[in-house]
Amino acid sequence: MTALANLLRRRIAANGPITLADYMRDCLLHPQHGYYATRDPLGAAGDFTTAPEISQMFGELLGLALAQTWLDQGTPTPFTLAELGPGRGTLMADVLRATRAVPGFHEGARLHLVEASAPLRARQAETLAAYAPTWHDSVSTLPQAPLFLLANEFFDALPIRQFVRRGDGWAERMVGLAEGALTFGLSDPAPLAALAHRLADTAEGAIVETCPEAGPMIAQVAARIARHGGAALVIDYGDWRSNGDTLQALRGHAFDLPLAHPGQADLTAHVDFEALARSAVAAGAAHAPLTPQGAFLERLGITARAQTLAHGLTGRALGSHIAAHRRLTHPQEMGNLFKVLALHPQGSAPPPGTETPEPRY
Repeated sequence: MTALANLLRRRIAANGPITLADYMRDCLLHPQHGYYATRDPLGAAGDFTTAPEISQMFGELLGLALAQTWLDQGTPTPFTLAELGPGRGTLMADVLRATRAVPGFHEGARLHLVEASAPLRARQAETLAAYAPTWHDSVSTLPQAPLFLLANEFFDALPIRQFVRRGDGWAERMVGLAEGALTFGLSDPAPLAALAHRLADTAEGAIVETCPEAGPMIAQVAARIARHGGAALVIDYGDWRSNGDTLQALRGHAFDLPLAHPGQADLTAHVDFEALARSAVAAGAAHAPLTPQGAFLERLGITARAQTLAHGLTGRALGSHIAAHRRLTHPQEMGNLFKVLALHPQGSAPPPGTETPEPRY
């Protein structure tokens, strides 16, 4: 049993069951025992691998998409170049390398990173030392300036709540104790105005997930873009609307039970992109239609870039390169599971790789 599991058991025994959001928040961010507070989770030695770790092509193309949007908006200078949850800094390093030749882009950019993990901040400082980044604990402290932002596999790690439909009400899924062990249970059902719009498409006994932190966070990003210009590319796994139980735990590149190893496994859930889009529009920004990652990267020219990088490669190196292209784009791998939501100012063109018009609500 983990140290965090013992702490949670004592707290629940004293005060009663906790929400799934509270459980996830402690598992991921507890200052002594939280997953992100105690380790570098990325790569072969960690628990998962993200797109920037798979191939440089991912970051290069995202960087060029942001740079083209910056050019399309008249090269506002200075501007904030930001990333939410930058991992080891690999994505941003690829972005900056790819945009080096864009006239004025580096001169105008002020690099800002939103990162809660001390170990990952240290890695980012090494990777991006030449660019003097500024770190933030929260999106709320990003400058009020034109904002060009990336968020890759960030929103999936925010704590969620789960609600089970019971008649015209909702019972919240809680974490409690049974014979001393952590277990899931349900609160008494009650009406919830925030989920009234989900009654029509949710069957009795089905689960709907919400992410309390995601809406306010994306609204702050969108408000800056609406007021000052810029764009955001949000890349994550999920769909237009949350459906069912998507909570999962990853430990050592394998699926784990979410309650089995608190603080020692990564906990994530699929992103509800409709909820993000609604919050962004309410804050004054526009969004392009949700786009599968594979289609997005193909529109940006990933196959041509892959062919260029393949020149001179042979054997295992060539095989790994081909596999990376497939993993990022193929519908049976990351190509359809991962989606791209692009935010931009009302009345301006969306970033390359996305298309208009917006969906109607």
